[in-house]
Amino acid sequence: MQAVLGKVIGPKEVHPENLQGRVAVVTGGALGIGYEVSRAFALAGAKVIMINRKEDQGTSAIELIKKEDPNADIDWKPCDLGSLKDVRETFSSLRDSLDRLDFLICSAGINTNQYGEDADGIDRHFGVNFLGHFYVINQLYPLLRKTSKRDETPHPRIVFEASEMHRGAPSNVHFASLDEINDSSMDPTRLYGRTKLAMILCAKFGLYERVIKPNDDKVYALAVHPGVVNTAMQQQWKDAYPGITGMLLSNTMMFAGRSVEQGSYSALWAATSMEIEEKGWNGWYFNDPVRLKGFDPSNNPIGLGQPGKESAQASDPALGAALWNLGTRLIKDKLGDDAMLDWNQEV
Repeated sequence: MQAVLGKVIGPKEVHPENLQGRVAVVTGGALGIGYEVSRAFALAGAKVIMINRKEDQGTSAIELIKKEDPNADIDWKPCDLGSLKDVRETFSSLRDSLDRLDFLICSAGINTNQYGEDADGIDRHFGVNFLGHFYVINQLYPLLRKTSKRDETPHPRIVFEASEMHRGAPSNVHFASLDEINDSSMDPTRLYGRTKLAMILCAKFGLYERVIKPNDDKVYALAVHPGVVNTAMQQQWKDAYPGITGMLLSNTMMFAGRSVEQGSYSALWAATSMEIEEKGWNGWYFNDPVRLKGFDPSNNPIGLGQPGKESAQASDPALGAALWNLGTRLIKDKLGDDAMLDWNQEV
C-alpha cells in the first residue's frame, strides 16, 4: 500500500549527497534494503563494499548500479554471517585494506522462519542477525575510531536494521547461555524478535555505554525500524508458518508494505543526518525517523526527532550487559580467546 501511495502515506525520501571520499560497508548490501542503501551511497559518491553470501547477487547489484552511474565505486565481498570464522577472515582483511570507514550498515538477516542452526551450531536467527554483526563491528571498530579522529561530519555511524518486532521477543529472555539461545521449540516470531531486541540493546548498552562513551569516541551507534517492506524476506513467512497462515501473513505484509527504496530511508537518515549529532542521539532506537520531515537548508535529511519508545526489555541495562557478555563468550568459545579485538584498540 505504501509502495503505491508513497507520496501520500509513505516516508519522506532520503537521498544523501556529497559523500565523495567516504567509505561504506553494507552487510546484505546486494539485496533488498541493503541494496538500496548501497545504491544511495554509491550514487552520492561514496566507495561502497557490499557483503553477501552469493557472488551472483553481488555481480547483479554492481551491474545495476553502474548502469545508473558508470563511475560508481562499488565492490562486493563474500561472507556468511552465520560463520564466525568467515566473518573474521572477511572483515579482518577489510580492516587491513581500507584507510577509513564512515558508514557500517548492518542489514543482512534472516526474517521470521523455522528454527535452524548456523555453521557454528547457534540458532541461525541469533547467529546471523546479531552475533555475526557483533563480531563484524568488533573487527572493524578500530577503523571506525581512526576515521572519527579526522573530525569530519557526519562522524562514523554504525546502523542496525532492527525492527518493531523486537516487541515480540520472549518475555523470559535472559541472554544467559547458548542453551537458552538454542531453544528449538521457540515460535519463529519470537526467534526473530529476540534478535531485533539484541540489536537495540547492543547499540545502546553495548557499543555506546561500554565503548563509545568511555573512550569519548566520535562514533555513533543507532538502531532503526525500516517499516514493513516488500522484500523477498516476506516470503519467509510461508516457511515459518506452513499452510494458509503463512500465506496470509506473507500476502498481508506485501500488500501493506512500503517499497524497498522507501525501506532504506530510515538507515540512510540514521547514517547521514546531522540532527543525530546536533541532538546527541547516540545509542538510540528510531521506529520511523523520516515520516514527517524532509531536508534542512544544507540538504541534510531531517527526521522525526523522537526516539522509538522501545520496549521495557530494550531499555534494560542488565539485559544489555548480559547480551554483551554472552556474545563475547560465544565468539571466544568458537574461535579461541584471542578472537575478539580489544575494543580500545587503535589501527
